[in-house]
Parts: sequence; C-alpha cells; structure tokens
Amino acid sequence: MQEYDIALKLLLRGSAVVAMRELTGAPVARWLDVELPKVQNLRLDLLGETADGGLVHVELQSGNDAAMPLRMAEYCLGVFRLFGQFPRQVVLYVGEPQLQMENKLRGADVLFQYRMIDIRTLEGDRLESAEVGDNVIAILARLRDHEDAVRRIVERIAGLAAAEREVALSQLMILAGLRHLSKTVEREIRKMPIDVDIREHEVLGPMFIEAEQKGREEGLQEGLQEGLQAGELNILRRQIEKRFGALPSWAGEKLAKMPASELEDLSERVLDAKSLDELLT
Repeated sequence: MQEYDIALKLLLRGSAVVAMRELTGAPVARWLDVELPKVQNLRLDLLGETADGGLVHVELQSGNDAAMPLRMAEYCLGVFRLFGQFPRQVVLYVGEPQLQMENKLRGADVLFQYRMIDIRTLEGDRLESAEVGDNVIAILARLRDHEDAVRRIVERIAGLAAAEREVALSQLMILAGLRHLSKTVEREIRKMPIDVDIREHEVLGPMFIEAEQKGREEGLQEGLQEGLQAGELNILRRQIEKRFGALPSWAGEKLAKMPASELEDLSERVLDAKSLDELLT
C-alpha cells in the first residue's frame, strides 16, 4: 500500500482540488503537518485547514479494518488536544474488496461518527477538471467507460511540461494498479504524441514495456519518496523547534541528508530527548 498511499497523498495535497471538495465539502487553504503526541505515535494521512479556519482530516484506506472506528476516534481526540477543535473526518476507501467497515462507535451515552467514502461511488467524470491531480485520481472512481476515461486522462497529461508530465504518468501508473488498468494505461500512453525521451526514460520506459514487472516501481517510488522525506522533515523540524527552540544550521543540514525512515524514528524520540545534541547523536 505504501506506493499508493504516497501517490494519493501527493495528489490530494497538490492539484486535486475538485476531489478534495467532493470529499470534504470545502477546499483546503493550507496543509498541516502534525504528529499527534501520544504513545501510539499516531500519524495522520492528511490534515488541512479550510479558509474559514475549520479542520479536515482525510485518512486513506486500501483494506477493511475492523478497528477503523477506534483509530478515527483516537485521531479526532488527538487533533482536538492540539488545536482545540474537532476536525471534519473522512475515510477514503480505495481498495478492491467490497467496503465492509463501520463508520461509527456507539455506546449507551456515546456516539462518534465520521464519513466513509468508497471512491468508486464518486463519479469519475465529475473529478475531471483542468487540474491534473483530479484527472489522475478519477481513474479510481466510478467510470462508465474505463478505456475512454484513461484515454482522456492521458491526453491531458500529454499536454503538460516534461517534468510535470513524468510525475503525473508515474502517479497514474501506480493508481492504475489498484484497478487492474496498468495495461490499458500503457496502451494509451503508446498512442499519445509524447516525446521519445519519455518512452525511453530509465524509470518510466521499462514500466511501459512491462507494467506487471515487480521492479518497475523501484525507480518510480524514488521520486515519490522524496516527497515523503520532505513531509517527514517538515514535521520533525516543527517538533524540534517547539521542544528546543530555533534549529541551528548544522542540525538542519544533518536532518536534510536523512532518509524518511530515519526522520520518522527521530519524530518518535524527540518527545523523550533531553536536548538537541542527545537527539541527533
């Protein structure tokens, strides 16, 4: 799930404006990178602030999890502790098996509830917009004609600048795997007037030739991991500055060279470290 999770986070935080409005009912003005201060080290998928100051929390899920209501309740209370307000919560289900999770916790005097959306219930045509992120995510939604939809999505991507086009094609190929549409995407890409250097690209080229080959995601995920590393770094810097004050240049340089996995480990240790030197040595 990690490669799908990364791709969806980057899309929803990026240009998928229509998709976010469909999910939360309001556009997100800015994203908040937070890690909830709790023993379980709760980490939200997406937390954003709307223009009117409200909070929206979107959790991505590719499989049925019986503990989902409890997880969402813990997330909700954790956000309330940090910001003093409850977020509007959505679980976005993108998995292939039928959605079977509950969206509430109910007790004698307790009712906790959130929105549960199977992305296949969203109209794919409604998500198609001028923004490439919405078009890429549309491949997971309900489509009347999958091949025609893929063709339109690839046509829009083909008109992008080279660097942006490579990223969009990478994300499209990853999400297509969730719907067994990799071969369809590959065929449409070969028909499009895309520069030869894209077809021969050391990462994308082999992926087009053999979409089912396991190794195709290794090079592709490298670029997506950079986005994850940047998010982890941003979270950790904020935690350190809140705990120890302004981050010195030497510490910033050291953190910038660390992979996302090491940054995540430091995010867990920062709450117990007595000093910045202890944390980074």
